[in-house]
Amino acid sequence: MPELIRFENVGKIYKTGAIVYEALHDVNLTIDEGELVVILGPSGAGKSTLLNLVGGLDGATSGRIFFGDEEITAFDDKRLGRFRAVDVGIIFQFYNLVPTLTALENVSLMQDLGLDTMDPMEALDLVGLADRSDNFPSQLSGGQQQRISIARAIAKKPRLLLCDEPTGALDTNTGREVLKLLQDQSRIRRQTVVMVTHNAMFAEIADKVVMVKNGTVEEVRINKEPKDADELEW
Repeated sequence: MPELIRFENVGKIYKTGAIVYEALHDVNLTIDEGELVVILGPSGAGKSTLLNLVGGLDGATSGRIFFGDEEITAFDDKRLGRFRAVDVGIIFQFYNLVPTLTALENVSLMQDLGLDTMDPMEALDLVGLADRSDNFPSQLSGGQQQRISIARAIAKKPRLLLCDEPTGALDTNTGREVLKLLQDQSRIRRQTVVMVTHNAMFAEIADKVVMVKNGTVEEVRINKEPKDADELEW
């Protein structure tokens, strides 16, 4: 598979007044097109910072980041905004749906970006919720709300899908369903999926496992035979 993302000696420093915090240092990493990548590590290791840098949600302090044949770290604000709008879909732990909009209207928000988007009903059908299109978030379970957020993310047909603890607020069975959806995005639709999680078991479904510790990538493992998400025993 062709390479999609490359980090070259990337570092990230946050400054608050006189306080300097080095969140990441000397990160070297490659992610291929269509891979399902799981980022693991203890709390405070730098996992979310790494995810934010992958998606252009935050800027590197040092080093270079490439997306395809373009250098993200050289983008101006306008080009960076376009990259985030077109190429990156984001799924959070807590859904981030607009409570006053129906499921269909939440997914249809992607059309407002003026992009070549998927039909919103098609996106809802992909996550198994076409029959709940007229429901508001308060009328849906947590798992259904998360599936709506996935539909919204995939509706703009991004090349890169970022997931920050996407099952963290869900029960076991619902979490497994969400993982299966994300795995299908990688296997069937060839989207690159990068997931941050504290659950080491999720490494079993990944093509690539990235271990983050003390602000850097300590180890990268390749899974030659990833498990299907619905095989996981929680």
